[in-house]
Amino acid sequence: MASVAEVKAAIDAAMLHVQESQDAVRAANDRLGEAQLSLAVAVEGSGHDNVSAAQAALAQATNELEECLTATLTAVDQAQTYVAGL
Repeated sequence: MASVAEVKAAIDAAMLHVQESQDAVRAANDRLGEAQLSLAVAVEGSGHDNVSAAQAALAQATNELEECLTATLTAVDQAQTYVAGL
């Protein structure tokens, strides 16, 4: 069985991976924002269904990245609570 110190160290390592993932999600979200803006400028005034679908898909992707980030923040909070109780 692992010692408390080993468990804490393993959780810290996992949380570092989560933090790196959060950074990647934030960067992806920024890039999606840039893509949305570029698309909006490129198709300004177009009412084509494909344009609307593309814009909706990018908006959905942005929302899902935000949900992902929220979930990871919850995971970090729960892990920190667990470690505090060890």
